[in-house]
Amino acid sequence: MDKEKIGFALTGSFCTFQKVFPEIEKLSGKYEIIPIMSEKSATTDTRFGKCEDHKKRLSEITGREVLKSINEVEPIGPKKMLSALIVAPCTGNTIAKIANGIADSSVTLAVKSHLRNSRPVIIAVSTNDGLGGNAKNIGLLMNMKNIYLVPFGQDDCIEKKKSLVADMEKIEDTLKEALLGKQIQPLLI
Repeated sequence: MDKEKIGFALTGSFCTFQKVFPEIEKLSGKYEIIPIMSEKSATTDTRFGKCEDHKKRLSEITGREVLKSINEVEPIGPKKMLSALIVAPCTGNTIAKIANGIADSSVTLAVKSHLRNSRPVIIAVSTNDGLGGNAKNIGLLMNMKNIYLVPFGQDDCIEKKKSLVADMEKIEDTLKEALLGKQIQPLLI
């Protein structure tokens, strides 16, 4: 029996990659994972690692080449390639674009293309301004059809008072509920 196909997109919250990769490994045993990276995450070296190492690891986990351009992700919707699409980590920039219908990157176009089929998109917030400028965009996402959020909370309420991050260990549970059309609860942790 074929495994269900799930898209897994990474955006540039590089400090969160170390928590996301183990979740991709867990999912890859149960689902066929289609890996996607934003242009920035696919081409930027940071103190958290080299982009080539991240791409290589993602390819090794999934057994597939990473999709990293608008042209590569465009067929996701028309070909109905995925049962669900996960964006983890999802930066504030990507959250703002998705919430406002902007599709100018590999990840935002993948989301737009996938949503045309009324299938779930799972967002794992990772932004330093989640309780600031991006609070309104997170609110918009919470009210959008077929968008489901991984439970999230403040990651450092002393040093980064406006920062929010999802509990990446809850990605799979959120996915399971989203495939049933339900938002996992509690959402705020």
